[in-house]
Amino acid sequence: MVKRSRFTVQGVRTKKVSPKEKNSLPVHRVQDKLFPVSSPVPPVAIYFSPFTYPVSNPALNCSFFSPGPLYLDLNIYRETVIKALIKEQNEDLYRLIERVKFDGKYYRVKCVRFGEWKHCWDLAVRVQFCGMMPGLTFEPRKIIYREDKKIIYRSLVLVNPYELWERKLVEKLWNLRDRIEYLIAKILFHECIHILIFLGKTLPSDFKQTNIFFEFKELLKFANSKKLCPESCGVQYHLRNLVDLCPNFSEHSEEKPELVTELYEFLIHEKYSIKKTDLAFGLPCSNRKISQNYVKLAALKMGPCMEFDKKIWKKEINRLQKDLEKLYDRIDDI
Repeated sequence: MVKRSRFTVQGVRTKKVSPKEKNSLPVHRVQDKLFPVSSPVPPVAIYFSPFTYPVSNPALNCSFFSPGPLYLDLNIYRETVIKALIKEQNEDLYRLIERVKFDGKYYRVKCVRFGEWKHCWDLAVRVQFCGMMPGLTFEPRKIIYREDKKIIYRSLVLVNPYELWERKLVEKLWNLRDRIEYLIAKILFHECIHILIFLGKTLPSDFKQTNIFFEFKELLKFANSKKLCPESCGVQYHLRNLVDLCPNFSEHSEEKPELVTELYEFLIHEKYSIKKTDLAFGLPCSNRKISQNYVKLAALKMGPCMEFDKKIWKKEINRLQKDLEKLYDRIDDI
């Protein structure tokens, strides 16, 4: 069982500024596309972050997202302050981004040797306004150099602090630069949790794992135990029903059970990440809102349903959302 104490994280200290303070900062509308990094980003698999929506592979153009209101120039944020906020909450996450600049270029963050092979991990972080998605993490792309006996994993994290004008956040931090830095730190904190879990699942078993990876494994084990029934059983039952409605699989496809397991782990993965982030930075979302977002993402990962099954599909989605909310409530009680 996962103990509550293991999820306890010290809150971020923030500075309150008078609402009368004025910020004379440049304002402009940002084009709805991502700018290329120094080296071309290869096609990668997308990992759906808590509030994100799917984009096409290689997913570096968000022109179909609404540009929204006028946006402020992001050049006012300080990387040192953002990293300090993350360091205050978790040393492992800080060490992951300590040498990474937020310019979209890849930086080597880890390199270990196992036998004759060398395993390296490159990470790129880009901060940019782009539609209505706070954060997006790309699953690592594996590059093998057999002659050099080297394996390189490349991950890209996109950070979009578009929620700068959320009422609760404005009340917490009146100063605009403080608010931008706080929001970037919170989003990056969440996305880096995904990266550490990817590291734990990808690198050889002899690799020294982080507490975050062990916590997630413990929670996932608990989420698959009978102790969380009927909530966990209900969620998996509805996932199976939705997969059965998906035309991408034959009736007796062996991939169906694997997809159900993958989707269930995805839902637990996201709950763990957002819970740990909320405990560190505050301003949590309700489990109802979170479950609604995640159910949509899980459904999109399955693919479209047949036209004549849409009513059944929608009913099953609603049932999944209700059971998922109950499951998240149970996890919060741990």
